[in-house]
Order: sequence, then structure tokens, then C-alpha cells
Amino acid sequence: MEVRNRKTEIETTDRHEWARIKPKLRLRLVQLFRISLLAFAAERQSIAHLFLQMCRFIFRRVLGMLPVLWIIATVVFFLVRFVPGGPFDQEKTLPEAVKARLNAHYGLDQPLVIQYGRYLANLAQGDLGPSYKYPGWTVNELVAQRAPVSLELGFWALLTAVAIGIPAGAFAAARPGSRLDRVLTGGATLGICVPVFVLGPLLILVFALWLQWFHALGWESAGDRVLPALALGLAVAAPVARLTRSSMLEVRNQDYMRTARAKGLSELRVYFVHGLRNALVPVVTYLGPAAAGLVSGSFVIEAMFGIPGLGKLFVSSAFNREYAMICGTVLFYAAALLLLNLIADIALAWLQPRLRTPKA
Repeated sequence: MEVRNRKTEIETTDRHEWARIKPKLRLRLVQLFRISLLAFAAERQSIAHLFLQMCRFIFRRVLGMLPVLWIIATVVFFLVRFVPGGPFDQEKTLPEAVKARLNAHYGLDQPLVIQYGRYLANLAQGDLGPSYKYPGWTVNELVAQRAPVSLELGFWALLTAVAIGIPAGAFAAARPGSRLDRVLTGGATLGICVPVFVLGPLLILVFALWLQWFHALGWESAGDRVLPALALGLAVAAPVARLTRSSMLEVRNQDYMRTARAKGLSELRVYFVHGLRNALVPVVTYLGPAAAGLVSGSFVIEAMFGIPGLGKLFVSSAFNREYAMICGTVLFYAAALLLLNLIADIALAWLQPRLRTPKA
């Protein structure tokens, strides 16, 4: 009986206690819900603000590209016309009447100012002009046909440079002064010293003629991409490795690295996650113009390996004095350089959050 009374008393006490704290608990839950909503709204507002900041940044950069492209187009337009000779001055001399009709057909007999005005008007509409060597073809069509090949070559070369350069620099900086560090640093120095026009024939000699693993010429199978991408990518992988090594040596003893170790994180995670991410900032800064250099600097590689890319077309158009083709390819390479620099700036903002934080 006493146990039953005691149990009833406890249940009554619990009901009273619950009735007393229930309003407070309900008020607390409402407050927590409001705080969560406010935090969610603030986070969404912050993300939207950062997105708008990034859109404005990209818009300003794109607007800044337009005068740069105009200056490049103007300089190239006048330079190619000041060079002695013309697009119809070939080894086999054409009759003067035929040459005059060709100049009149393409508008080359008009004053230079009128040609320049027509060129800018067509350029504003996206028309790069006709080709003098390939009748019936426009520069737009030829660039659209050849540019994907050069872009693919540049992509595989950049991938090769990143896949070789960043790990080599990171492993060299892991144990400075060791045998591995000396071997990797020496290899990077050798890669910087050996030019592309020397490395390409060496790769052809070893892998195409002696070992016969790959073809020396062509751009048809997947294996045809290996030697050109390797020859072009190693030229960038060497400075990337040196830059990664020096940057890793600089960040390895920073305060945030010691804090990560104090939290009990493994040395591998501290080094390759916390350290490498911050060490890549100067590497990404370098890779922006380097990537554009891979795309625009493939003239020698395309000619050496028989690749039907834009670089080979540019070289032939320079020898043939094709005004429109020269201007079109130079503008394409300039736009690629500006675009890749913009992508590098966006990647830097992702690697360093403080760069994308709005200033007060």
C-alpha cells in the first residue's frame, strides 16, 4: 500500500513538474526554431551575396577583355599589312590583271582606313573574314575545324604537367635534402633547360623508332596523343614541380599546420590536405598563363608530329601572308589567354576563401 501511494505521489509530482516546464520547453523550442530559420536565411543571403560578387567580378573581367582584344586586332591588322608582299605574291607570279581582280574581289585595293573599318564591322558580327588560300572557306570555318585539335592537345599537355609537376614537387618537399629531393629537383631543372624542339625528337627517337610503342606522326588514335602531350607537358611540369616544392617548404611550418597536428590529424592528411591546398595558390597563378601558352605555343609540336591543329595553320598562313587568317588565329589565342587567366582567378578564389569574401 505504501509503495502504491509512493508511486502515485511520484507520478503526480512528475505531472506537475511537466506542466511547469512544458511552457518553457515550448518557448525554448520556438526560439531555437527561429534562430535556425534566421541562420539559414543569413547563410542563403551570404551565398547569394557571394554569388552576385562573383558574377560582377566575371562581368567586369569580360568587359575588360573587349578593349584588349580590340587593341590586339588593331595592332595585328596594321602589322600584317606593313609587311612587304601580299597574299597573292607567290613563287609563280600571277598576271597583273588577275592579281588586280583578286584584290578587288577581297577589297584589298581600297584605302587601308576603309579596310580597317570594314574589318571591325565584320569582327563585331563575329565574322573573321574569308580565306585567300582556301577559296570558299571562311576563317571562322577553318578556326572551328582546327581549334578543337589544338585545345585537346593543350588539355592533355596541361593534365600531364599537373599530374607530374605537383606530386613531384610535393614529394620533394616532404623530405628536403634527401636523395629523392635531389633526384626530383635535378629532373625539374633538366626539364626547364631542355627546350621542346629538343625533347620532341628525343621522344620520337626512343618511343616511336626504337621501342615502336607509339606513332611518330598523326592524330587519329588515342596513342597519337601521348608523345605530343608528353613533349609539351614536360616543359610546364618542370617549373610547376619547382614552384610546388618551394611553396610546400614555405607552408609546412605555418601556424595552421601545427594546429592541425595538435588536433591529432595524421601527418599525411596535414601535409597533403591542409598544406598542399594552400601551397597550390602560386601554382594556380602560374598555370593560368601557362595553360594559354600550351594552347598557343604548340606550333613546333604540331609541325613536328604532323598534328592538324591551329598552330600549323597559323604558320602556313604567315608564310602565305593571309591577312584574315593571321588576325583570326591571333585573336583566338588572345581570347584563350584571357579566358584561362579568368579561370585561374576563379580557382584562386576557391582555394583561398578570403579572396572571395566581400570587403567591408
